Amino acid sequence: MDPDDVRDDWASRSGKFSPSYYAEIGPNEVSETLVNVLDHYVHDDARIIELGCGSGRHLAHLQNHGYGNLTGIDINDDAFEVMADHYPRLSDSGTFHAGALEDIVTEFQDDAFDVVYSVETLQHIHPDDEWVFEEIARIAGDLLVIAENEGNSPERGRADTEVSYVDDDFPLYHRNWKQVFSELGFAQLIREPTSRDTIRVFRSP
Repeated sequence: MDPDDVRDDWASRSGKFSPSYYAEIGPNEVSETLVNVLDHYVHDDARIIELGCGSGRHLAHLQNHGYGNLTGIDINDDAFEVMADHYPRLSDSGTFHAGALEDIVTEFQDDAFDVVYSVETLQHIHPDDEWVFEEIARIAGDLLVIAENEGNSPERGRADTEVSYVDDDFPLYHRNWKQVFSELGFAQLIREPTSRDTIRVFRSP
């Protein structure tokens, strides 16, 4: 798949792995870990952005724990309609951007956010678009938190290949995330495997 095919697939996705699919699941162990990490490292007025926010289940969980300065980006326009239905308080109070991550992050100023985080989003960035990791690092003023699949669940990330396909459908690109962001000057503070992902917390230089 080329970069446009990957983006188009997520922009139009319905059913499994769509915004509605995750809204029905709701917050999970990653949501809980995000709260725990942020409670330890930042104040509740921290400027927070989620890359690939979907319907907002993680942001809504943060909001329920006192965080109010919340921003999200998602490529799927349906995400924001689903958010309005499932998390109306978040929909009304947050700041949201519809479009491809690669198009939107370049518009933010340096250190625009105290916390930048993603949950199973960066693993879908096409190799041709890896330049966006430098942009993500640029806008992260304090913390970068990522939860990406690194082979925690069956048949994902276990093979010695640079890419695998979930349900023979969409690509998951395997990367050494510590190396990716260490080379951009970030220091890894936490590495915590979950049943599905590995959560990594980095501090900006």
